[in-house]
Amino acid sequence: MTQATRGIEKEIGSLQSEEKKLVLEIKRTAKTGNEGATKILARQLIRLRQQIANLQGSRAQMRGIATHTQAMHAHTSVAAGMQGATKAMAAMSKNMDPAKQAKVMREFQKQSAQMDMTTEMMSDAIDDALDNDEAEDETEDLTNQVLDEIGIDIASQLSSAPKGKIGGKNAEDVGSSEIDELEKRLAALR
Repeated sequence: MTQATRGIEKEIGSLQSEEKKLVLEIKRTAKTGNEGATKILARQLIRLRQQIANLQGSRAQMRGIATHTQAMHAHTSVAAGMQGATKAMAAMSKNMDPAKQAKVMREFQKQSAQMDMTTEMMSDAIDDALDNDEAEDETEDLTNQVLDEIGIDIASQLSSAPKGKIGGKNAEDVGSSEIDELEKRLAALR
């Protein structure tokens, strides 16, 4: 198309230069007073101009066809891309069954909740195991040191506090059935 358009443009250029020559010749014959020759040259000029107009119309049509062809090529490329995207989406849809994905999500949530509970119980058990009398003694010593530094004497205040047991359960009061129940719950979480 581009080559054909260039050929038409080249032809238009040569006809336009021919037109200029013809106009000069018409002026020259008109100056000599040869009316018959001037009329014949004028008809040639009119035909030449019509031919130039026709070629310009053909050039415009060729450019229009070239543009239309480019647009069709672009549409074809887009259609091919859409076809590939459609195939990919169909494959993804086939592989990702919504019911199956929902089941996987429910199982994940269940396992996550169970893991959270296990982690919390293990953390509590570790805290209880590490929280022994030694830590309490260190805490009490540190607290007394800080209070001594600021001038408060806890020992004198504690000596006036009532002594004796505060009501509540001892470790011996806890029944073996409760311990067995707690051990079963711990085993179920493992």
